[in-house]
Amino acid sequence: MQDFHWVTSNRQLQELCLLWQAEPFIVLDTEFVRVDTYYPRTGLIQLAVATGNYLLDPLQISQWEDFARLLENPDVVKVVHACGEDLEVFQRLSGALPQPLYDTQLAAAYAGLGFSWGYARLVEHFLQIELPKGATRSDWLQRPLSSEQELYAVQDVSYLARIYPQLDALLTQEKRSWLLEDGAALVAAQQPLDLQQLWRGVKQAWTLNARQAAALQLLCVWREEQARQRDIPRNWVLKEAVLLELVHRQPDSMTALERIDGISPGQLRHNGKQLLAILDQARELPDAGLPEALPEPLPLQAGKALKRLRKVGERFAAEQRMAPELTLKKKILTEALATGWPGGPFHLPDSLHGWRLEQLGPALQQALDEEVT
Repeated sequence: MQDFHWVTSNRQLQELCLLWQAEPFIVLDTEFVRVDTYYPRTGLIQLAVATGNYLLDPLQISQWEDFARLLENPDVVKVVHACGEDLEVFQRLSGALPQPLYDTQLAAAYAGLGFSWGYARLVEHFLQIELPKGATRSDWLQRPLSSEQELYAVQDVSYLARIYPQLDALLTQEKRSWLLEDGAALVAAQQPLDLQQLWRGVKQAWTLNARQAAALQLLCVWREEQARQRDIPRNWVLKEAVLLELVHRQPDSMTALERIDGISPGQLRHNGKQLLAILDQARELPDAGLPEALPEPLPLQAGKALKRLRKVGERFAAEQRMAPELTLKKKILTEALATGWPGGPFHLPDSLHGWRLEQLGPALQQALDEEVT
């Protein structure tokens, strides 16, 4: 069993955070449960520095102000691996996000090792240690944790503290700056959701006219607010397929609402009147208050053009000896083509920014200009 220290009191955390402020880097990970809730329930925070490993117990610690200051200290690099939902956990627990953020999964891709490497593969590559499957799906809210859970949790950060210097040595200064820029983008993406824009992320939303889009917009806002208030998953309120069915069929009575496939008797009883009121509200909106309908997706014929544009990123990645998936994502290329499809002229989308705009923008614009007919 690897050595580690439990941190179970506000005083302990406060004293340790003062020490960690002087570290060049800290390694972070979280364990949480999110099966039947909207918000993650944090079971554990793992932290490692070069000289020790720590398990922070959020079930006993209530004051996170010093931890928040540590997360935001620009002189301490925050090392994570495929942070995903971890950022939301940090923000909800402490009100802060880790900056600067150094994601070792991305670092491995910038170093040319491979894209989307899992933690176990990284450990095996650098340390020649094969990790057990461990306690991935166990209950992290139980106390005490089992020895298997403790080992799994500690290994998630202790090995990364050893790998980080080796991995970082493989990056040029330029690639490291690109990596940290990507980390900053991940942090920026944690800004509060614009509820009025949620409808745009619903599959098939582009098939709706402006009046239907307004109904979907109102329904999505209502669903999100319900999920937060009741702390349940969005789909437990209403599934996306039901939202679209409501928008397409526009029921105007409880009898019509009962015919909507996917609405349970309980939902009808508790939410039926609200749903009908929302649909009525959308029908009564003035034309000036309707959202713009979404553009149609690019047709299949655009596939060849997308492949030609993708070559811009692939050539750059080959020159830089990094994973091509890091360069021009399909979303950027699709948005670029959509600006002038089918015959042009095309221009670079706002989603292309930072180092990608600087390094790849001119070549991508040239390739777009070649698509003009």
